[in-house]
Amino acid sequence: MKKATLSLLFMLCILTTFAQADKDVTAIRKMLFLQVVEWNKGNIDGYMHGYWESDSLLFIGSKGPRYGYAATLKRYKEAYPDADHMGKLRTTIVSMDRLSAEYYFIVGKWALQRNAGDVDGSFTLLLRKIKGTWVIVCDHSS
Repeated sequence: MKKATLSLLFMLCILTTFAQADKDVTAIRKMLFLQVVEWNKGNIDGYMHGYWESDSLLFIGSKGPRYGYAATLKRYKEAYPDADHMGKLRTTIVSMDRLSAEYYFIVGKWALQRNAGDVDGSFTLLLRKIKGTWVIVCDHSS
């Protein structure tokens, strides 16, 4: 009887873990989708809601690493000063890897169709679940 009970408990734990992972993937995909929506409305501040509001946020772009939410927001506003430079964003998730209950690693592609000239590249994101919300804690875009 003990063996059957332990097996049942083990299976319940596995199912609970998978159910939570599905909820996390859905929440992450929603957050990333909403970022694209905000970008395409020309709202950089709204786009930034996906990032960790912390001085420890790390953004790595063509000019090297920048630390902090404010520095990342400033960089976006300098690089994309108007709608012609922002254009329309399209992203594709290539892979999502659950590192733990608290972290996900994402690889993807981005493309901007814009009047100032189309550009595209790749990104890697490290997401962390902080106070029940998934946020980007590290972004390496090229």
